[in-house]
Amino acid sequence: MSPPAATVTPEWLSLRESADDAARSRDLVRQLLPLLPAGDVVVHDLGSGTGSMTRWLAPQLRTTQHWVLHDLDESLLAIAVSAPALRPLEDTAITISTRRGDATGLDAADLAGASLVTTSALLDLLTADEVTSIAAACVRSGAPALFTLSVTGRVQLIPAHPLDASIGAAFNAHQRRIVDGRRLLGPDAVAHTASALTRLGADVVIADTPWRLGAGDVRLVVEWLRGWVAAACEQQPELRDPARGYLRQRLAEAAAGALQVSVGHADMLAAAGLAHGSNHLRTRPV
Repeated sequence: MSPPAATVTPEWLSLRESADDAARSRDLVRQLLPLLPAGDVVVHDLGSGTGSMTRWLAPQLRTTQHWVLHDLDESLLAIAVSAPALRPLEDTAITISTRRGDATGLDAADLAGASLVTTSALLDLLTADEVTSIAAACVRSGAPALFTLSVTGRVQLIPAHPLDASIGAAFNAHQRRIVDGRRLLGPDAVAHTASALTRLGADVVIADTPWRLGAGDVRLVVEWLRGWVAAACEQQPELRDPARGYLRQRLAEAAAGALQVSVGHADMLAAAGLAHGSNHLRTRPV
């Protein structure tokens, strides 16, 4: 990921990839396709990590593509362009190049020639100014943007527990914390990004894209639970004592396949500065 505050491991990205693939909105992709040029497509993926967005989206574009992957972490970029990582794309005519750097510092010139700009699980790690800067770069480049899997702060666990709401509220506050002088947007990222894009002249469609996890996702549920509770307790230390028992119970339920988890995310598609009136999108939920 691009923001300096983010610490993302290849193991975590690999663990979450199947849940991400299942959650992202294919309906928004169908709405995107008419906005792309008839010939070759150039996609800039911001905060690309190990390239999961490429692996998910490229087969759906059904045309020759060049992907430009932007990330601060060279080790993640190396994984993204490796042969094993690209194996799902063997039947798709694509090429890939990488650019190491901070996606929040890009401008329209950096996106020159782009047919599409994408991100995945990035916007909630940014500040209001950083998101506005990315929105401006997209709109001024004239490329549509597909921003996926921004957290919304909505979490539901079944069966319910009396501490769910307190843990969730503390976690959301942690997502909005100040890191190195940067106030992160966390669950406010979707609304802020949509507002910034609209002010800049883009029309936006937003889709709810939650993770829906259950008995087949035990490893991911366990890692997510540990991180969710740890962040909540870091934000609100008085939760530490009751959270110990809470976490033990939840981990036992997950291991038994008896816990269902919905983790809220949203995708958005923006027609960024395009002049084709009939292709303009309206801001609405999907």
